Amino acid sequence: MSTRQRHPAELRERATRMAVDLRKDPETYRGAVKRVAEQLGINTETLRDWVKKAEIDEGTRPGVTSAESARIQELERENRELRRANQILKSSAAFFAAEFDRPSK
Repeated sequence: MSTRQRHPAELRERATRMAVDLRKDPETYRGAVKRVAEQLGINTETLRDWVKKAEIDEGTRPGVTSAESARIQELERENRELRRANQILKSSAAFFAAEFDRPSK
């Protein structure tokens, strides 16, 4: 289930790379995200989120990487599916146990 992205991937990568590079230099650190966002016509908070995610993925900022997040989502989905299957099996076992407990004619 993918959401429609407002900005092309190329613009997103370019803007993120520019902002991350500017943030590495102590002289251009302050306001780097805002300047890049204004130059490229992107919302400042959107670019700030992209930069934050890129820094987490690079390991320069603490947090859960994109790969780890995707893996966690997949495991949670699998867990829900297994719980559902387990519930179905319990229900069917109870049904058949009740069938065997009934007196036969």
